[in-house]
This record gives sequence, C-alpha cells and structure tokens, in this order.
Amino acid sequence: MNKTILIIEDDPDINAMLQILLRHSGYEVVGAYSGTEGLLAHSNNIDLILLDLMLPGKSGEEIIRELKKHHNVPVIVISAVHDINKKVQLFDLGADDYVTKPFHNDELLARISARFRSGNNTANNLQNKLNFRDIEIDRSDFSVKCCGNPVDLSYHEFALLCLLMENPKRTCTKSMIYDNVWDNENSADDNTLNVHISKIRKKLKQCNPKCEYIETVWGIGYRMKQQIPPRIPSAKDIE
Repeated sequence: MNKTILIIEDDPDINAMLQILLRHSGYEVVGAYSGTEGLLAHSNNIDLILLDLMLPGKSGEEIIRELKKHHNVPVIVISAVHDINKKVQLFDLGADDYVTKPFHNDELLARISARFRSGNNTANNLQNKLNFRDIEIDRSDFSVKCCGNPVDLSYHEFALLCLLMENPKRTCTKSMIYDNVWDNENSADDNTLNVHISKIRKKLKQCNPKCEYIETVWGIGYRMKQQIPPRIPSAKDIE
C-alpha cells in the first residue's frame, strides 16, 4: 500500500507542484492550505507531513504541537527561514527534519524516503545513538554525555560532533563539514569551524580533563582521536 503524505502549504503553486511531484513518485497525497485545514485533514492514515511555517491562522509551531498530540507522524518542515535558533526550536517541538526553500526536488524526495526507511522501530532507535569511547549521543533528543555527564552543545556543535562520530576512522575534510553541518551557508569559513571545534574540545575536556577526543589533520580537516593501546614490553625492554 502506498504511503500517504499530507502537504500543509498555503502557496497554491508550491502546493500543486508538491502534489504532482509526490504523485509521480508513487505517493498518495492530501493537500491543505492552512494550519486549521491541515489539522482537519490529519488522520491515522497520514504517514508523513510536509509543513510550511508561514501559514495563515495557526503558526507552524502550534501545528506541530497539535499534530504530535494525536499521532506521532513524521513532520518535515519546509521553510524559507534560515535562522538556526528557529530550527532548533522546531526540532525541540518534535519536527523530524527541516528543508530550506528553495529546495531541490531530488533532495526532498531523498529526505522523505530516508524518513520512511528509518520508521519507528528498534533499528531507528539504534541509528539515533552514537558512541565513541566515553562520549554518548542520542539524536532523538539532541543529548550528549561524556563520562556520564551532560554536555551542552549548540546546534552546529552538535551536528559537527555527530558527523565526526559517524565517521570515527575517517578524516572529515573541511568541505565535507561545510556541506553537512552548515549546508554551505555563507557564514561558514575556516575561522568559524576552528571556533566550533575549540568549543567542543573545551566542553568535553570539562568532563574528562585527561582525554583528547578530536584531532586536527592539518590542511585537511578533523577526525576523532583513536585511543592508543598500551605498549606491551618486549623481551629487549625486560633485559
């Protein structure tokens, strides 16, 4: 049975475009043009919601709260708002993803497909958790612990540490970090990246002063620092 997607978007041209795109991709589609209409159209038959923020009547934040009360359906926010604090607030309210306008159709379809693949199962819960030595990340609630102590990270610091821990044996190049953490925002540069790395290091060191977790690969980028096993004395050392 095909998945059903509810589109809550007040711009009729964008709403129509999304409906055509999704139907051509094999989805069932329900269209709504205001927050109130979206809440009325929402039911247990809806598998995912594409939600614009700038809607008449109820705000996007109010709609997310109402939707999550009745049915824990995935919500992908589609908005022209670039403000990081706004994004963090929406994730805290329960949004599952955020796509900035203007967006590429293929990217939106890939994000929808990824959301359906993850689902609400044990595998998804495992994917939300990252571990490296004594650092624990739970992406479902944006929490970080080091040596059992909570670590308070900003949005970009959190995304940066996640990227490094997702690739624990790989050097993350600067361009890779800019693409994944800052979405190629104009504000991202070497100085911005260095400051964020420095803040993460400082916060982790407050939990474990004796340990270095992130190392610089000069001229390339950063990676998680592997723990060096203790050296076993050789017969020559014993002599």
